[in-house]
Amino acid sequence: MKIAVAMSGGVDSSAAAALLKEQGHELIGFTMQLWNQRRHINTDENGDPLPSRCCSLDDVYDARRVAEGLGFPFYVLNLENEFEESVVKPFVEDYLNGETPIPCVACNSRLKFASLDRMAVSLGCDKVATGHYARVEYDAENNRFRLFRGKNHWKDQTYFLWELTQDQLSRAYFPLGEMMKSEVRDLAREANLYVAEKQESQEICFVPDGNYSAFIDRYLEHENRLDEMPQTGDIVNTKGEKIGKHTGIHRYTIGQRKGLGIAHEKPLYVVQIERLKNQIIAGEKDELDTLEFIAKGINWVAFDEPSEPVRASVKVRYRHEPAPATIHALPEQRARIVFDEPQAAITPGQATAFYNGEECVGGGWIVK
Repeated sequence: MKIAVAMSGGVDSSAAAALLKEQGHELIGFTMQLWNQRRHINTDENGDPLPSRCCSLDDVYDARRVAEGLGFPFYVLNLENEFEESVVKPFVEDYLNGETPIPCVACNSRLKFASLDRMAVSLGCDKVATGHYARVEYDAENNRFRLFRGKNHWKDQTYFLWELTQDQLSRAYFPLGEMMKSEVRDLAREANLYVAEKQESQEICFVPDGNYSAFIDRYLEHENRLDEMPQTGDIVNTKGEKIGKHTGIHRYTIGQRKGLGIAHEKPLYVVQIERLKNQIIAGEKDELDTLEFIAKGINWVAFDEPSEPVRASVKVRYRHEPAPATIHALPEQRARIVFDEPQAAITPGQATAFYNGEECVGGGWIVK
């Protein structure tokens, strides 16, 4: 097949390319330049650039070197403007609205995969390959492409892919779906890829130090939007009683324990963020538990929108163990999800994914 390969400069995408090359496919490599390093937003107090291990210029160089070593053409797609509009700005706005966004889901499906898919189609490619740990299978009986968890459950990335459409899934190819991470590194070593020992980035690519609130501070300053900077306000308990002060709602997320600065007989956690009142609501651990929530932007992968309630295991964040629930479809691509047992720290702005065993049947965005 003729395959467009997404090249991030990391070991996973590089190993995927090596495997496809070994299988005899015709490859075209693509790296996406996303974050504009020249804007100097990600700098420390001395003006020095913060270290980054994802989507940096070094990663572009690494991806090009791998493609050249494996002997296939390589191109860089400049998506800086699209990334700013569809990922970075919504990330900032969500935090200013008291939510905790996960930009990697939208980036993977709406930007990275969508852009590469369009390019692949224009070049006559049969498939679009990435280094994601996931699997796609075609259901001939129902004429539908279905999304399954990767064999490596710890690395499974279907949580980031539930927004893919049937058209996109028809061309999606995940060569690492049946592999464990150790096998991937062994493959990279055998192919003599110098990125074989490269470490993974655990942070959002445009926030290299993991300090989201500091990034928002710098971003608002750079954009001359300091008047939008969240102000200090009250921390109240679940009875509405004032118990402390916060330093801006963008510095807090549901489930957070550290940094509240409040003495209490039991540990306190952020259980709710009230943007309109500029309040952080704190409570004890059991007050984090929630039985149900509403999600928007629902995409059903395994079937069309159901007319009856759907039983599934539901994940409310990447490292959350899917829990049994009933999903009730609502108008306008929304759904009400009711768990069998209360779940902790369900957070507006995060993604939710629905599973039936190994299959990811759909997902959405947590609203409340």
